[in-house]
Amino acid sequence: MGRGVRRTLLRSRRFWPARVGSGGAELARSRPRGVTVVEQELEQERPATARDIRRWRRYLADERAEATVYRDLAGRRSGEEREILLALADAEGRHEQHWRHLLGDQVGAPRRGAIRTRFLGLLARRFGSVFVLALAQRAEARSPYDADADATETMAADERIHEEVVRGLAARGRQRLAGTFRAAVFGINDGLVSNLALVLGIGATGVPAATILFTGIAGLLAGALSMGAGEYVSVRSQRELLEASTPNPASRNVLAHLDLAANELTLVYRAQGMSPEKAEIHAREVLRTVAIATGSVDVKKTGGLAPAVDEHEAIGTGIGAATSSFCFFASGAILPVLPYLFGLDGITAVIVAAVLVGLALLATGAIVGLLSGGPPWRRAIRQLIIGFGAAGVTYLLGLLFGTSIA
Repeated sequence: MGRGVRRTLLRSRRFWPARVGSGGAELARSRPRGVTVVEQELEQERPATARDIRRWRRYLADERAEATVYRDLAGRRSGEEREILLALADAEGRHEQHWRHLLGDQVGAPRRGAIRTRFLGLLARRFGSVFVLALAQRAEARSPYDADADATETMAADERIHEEVVRGLAARGRQRLAGTFRAAVFGINDGLVSNLALVLGIGATGVPAATILFTGIAGLLAGALSMGAGEYVSVRSQRELLEASTPNPASRNVLAHLDLAANELTLVYRAQGMSPEKAEIHAREVLRTVAIATGSVDVKKTGGLAPAVDEHEAIGTGIGAATSSFCFFASGAILPVLPYLFGLDGITAVIVAAVLVGLALLATGAIVGLLSGGPPWRRAIRQLIIGFGAAGVTYLLGLLFGTSIA
């Protein structure tokens, strides 16, 4: 093909359906609505390869699956969260149309999305919880569009923003379960590590298997009751401290009667940590609202006395935290005892107990990693190393004491 100048509208960051050879020159200028007119000096044209077609079909299937995930999640939500999720689904639909446009007649039969995306959709239909949102957040963070020239810059930016949107939705769920979930995670990890260490330490002294079994059960009951009681006292104390620090709601009703000259409202903001200048400015803004309004001011809307975040919700209830801690400690502490319950003893029981606890530590670490938006396997390995480290030290001490007593 001879050299020549060709004008075309680019809707992606790479020319379609033909690509420019390395010897081509390119001049660009912008037009409204983000459409770029490009003058290309072409030496040759090459159609999309079979590899390109496969990749675009995979992207198309993933966009369909992700839109379905967001619609399924929206079906389990209401109000603003539902609207946000439906808007995300619409955005994925626009991305789907982009790949349809590039594929043209090569769209082919509908394909299923990646296994990860399909699994996410299954969880969304069955649960729709913060776990699914955390997984969706990680999926958005792994978008390949930044490195793919066939995806538009707008699409790549959309995926980055989607990650932040899903992060915000997941943060709401994390806040709602923060107190109870914290107690559950601490409970199961304490149960796993402390009872494994207890069983291994006692077993290393050479006592009979029955003694190890009863010691493990006693450790389970004592630890679960202690954890539940401690968690209840801890959460109740935190809530009482917050209640003591929360402004009295009745104080809002007296703002209209304050002495505007004395402006004692400034003292409230200074007591909350504002500088005198900022406290003075903020108080005058609130009082100006009072002067204009006919009734009492809504202090929440004017940034007044009440805190913006309900910290009680983040802490949880004492009963909920205590129950969660008790149950999860017991469920973790029973695992090291199971081999002895089924009649195993010696090194066989030790190995089985260590394997069971190791799998449980990996699972809890991965769950925490997913909920926190971090790499699940990194958190899982960290959890395993810490747990086995504590149990290993106790086992070595048991061997030492057993040898000394013998």
